[in-house]
Amino acid sequence: MTDTNTYSAASEVASTITRRTRWERMKIALKKAPLTAWFGMIVIAFYLFVAVFAQWLAPHGEADNSFAAYLPWGEPGHVFGTDQIGRDVFSRLIYGAQNTIGIALATTLLSFMIGGTLGLAASIRGGWTDQILSRIVDILMAIPSLIFALMLLSVFGSTAGSLIIIIALLDSTRVFRITRSVAVNVVVMDYVEAARLRGEGLGWVMRREILPNIMPPLVAEFGLRFSFVFLTIASLSFLGVGLQPPTADWGSMVRESASLMQFVQYDLKSGLTPLLPAGAIALITVAVNYVVDWFLHMTSGLKD
Repeated sequence: MTDTNTYSAASEVASTITRRTRWERMKIALKKAPLTAWFGMIVIAFYLFVAVFAQWLAPHGEADNSFAAYLPWGEPGHVFGTDQIGRDVFSRLIYGAQNTIGIALATTLLSFMIGGTLGLAASIRGGWTDQILSRIVDILMAIPSLIFALMLLSVFGSTAGSLIIIIALLDSTRVFRITRSVAVNVVVMDYVEAARLRGEGLGWVMRREILPNIMPPLVAEFGLRFSFVFLTIASLSFLGVGLQPPTADWGSMVRESASLMQFVQYDLKSGLTPLLPAGAIALITVAVNYVVDWFLHMTSGLKD
């Protein structure tokens, strides 16, 4: 009994030391982070804040069309004017952050759950399991994802749920490939073989032995996948098969206000209205890529 208590106490001390060491490493890494990484983290934090508190930050409702159409910038209560049916553009930009980022994040998480789990299973099992899963993924990747998504959305409808599931399934093929490629190098390690010889189950080996050792490339891939998913959702909404009205979405906002650009010589501010959601899309994409680049540089061990 005493030995068990001693072992438990030693494990708790070791875990505390490990957490403290990781926190100290993180603080050192943040201090040495370049300006581009800080810029990306600040932008991401700002977008997340706007997305979470959109209901309290937006001055008007998401679908409130009780105002006059095409009000110019600077009208009382309308910073960026109104759209073609009298909805406040500034409010829809804020709600667009919540809808677009929320769906993109949910889609990316689901794609990693599917692709990551299957990739780990294929690398551990090998044999026919690996061959069958890899060939299915190769077939799906041979079809252009945007065209495939358009076809599936036309069949199942452009609801938020179908959008998340369809894009997650298509994007999980990329996650499967990178997860399998980095996991096959870890599966052959001695500590993995020892765990399997002890009789540990597949889930335990995946969670405790392999996943912690392949996290850096997967975290970096998560950031890149989020950017691609974000742009895919915006592209589908621009084409009219993404999030449907009256839900605010940056891609659909660009499509709805694109005609205003031809009047830029008469009213510069109103003509620049389509660039507001387009700029919001570009800014979050650049910010995520800055953070991913810094994270890859930090975890790769490379020095300036």
